[in-house]
Amino acid sequence: MIFSLRGVRRSFAGRGGPVTALDGLSFDVAPGERVVVLGPSGAGKTTLFALLNTTLRPTEGTVRFEGEDVNGLPRRALRALRRRIGTVFQQPRLVPSLSARENALLGRAGHWSFTAALAAWVRPSRGELERVDAALAAVGLLHRASARGDELSGGEQQRVAIARVLVQEPSAVLADEPFSSLDPALRESMAGLLFGVAARGRTLVAVMHDVDFALRHFPRVVGLRAGKVAFDLPTSQVTPALLQQLYPAAAAGRPEPQGRERADAFACAR
Repeated sequence: MIFSLRGVRRSFAGRGGPVTALDGLSFDVAPGERVVVLGPSGAGKTTLFALLNTTLRPTEGTVRFEGEDVNGLPRRALRALRRRIGTVFQQPRLVPSLSARENALLGRAGHWSFTAALAAWVRPSRGELERVDAALAAVGLLHRASARGDELSGGEQQRVAIARVLVQEPSAVLADEPFSSLDPALRESMAGLLFGVAARGRTLVAVMHDVDFALRHFPRVVGLRAGKVAFDLPTSQVTPALLQQLYPAAAAGRPEPQGRERADAFACAR
């Protein structure tokens, strides 16, 4: 398995005592799978995402990536593991003053030592530049390679973020609400690019609020509620009744706290 979680619990300090964000999660993700995590606000999706990209460690239980227990890894080994996990965030997180080419080149940072990073940044090798330009070409932005990050449109910035992941050459790609700030037409285009990255043998795990979009594009759904796995099923088996249980407020006609879940997706579940 590329990801394997067993009895994962994650708590945080709160005013009234510890607050449990995840409570006993166990599931696996196989190499090459495309999985979406759904759930209402406060279900634990953001915490789960942080555990998968190793920026958080579990309070209890184990998180394994490609067989390695993340909890037991020293700093150097953890850094080596992180370069095998590419992350696409809701906001592209580009460096505004750097060009699209330079931002994409940052995808190689995890592969460099400090000395190599300095050399690569001052004078990238021909191979590095060819890799970056190939990634920018793949997302249709080679003609904008010299444009600064703050000169790019929102959609262009997100494409550079995807190019950065391509340059990184990870085993798995994690996507946290990567399309929510885009208009519907651009969302479909960006989804095609991201799924193209995953189609190259890479695993894709996404966290999303848009239920309808998720059901149309992902073959497997993990539903989270109150820090627990409510269901883990092929999309074809996700029924309106299961979604009503996952989003009871939306099913009752009340908006979720952040107002982004799609109540009408209950009628679209396959």
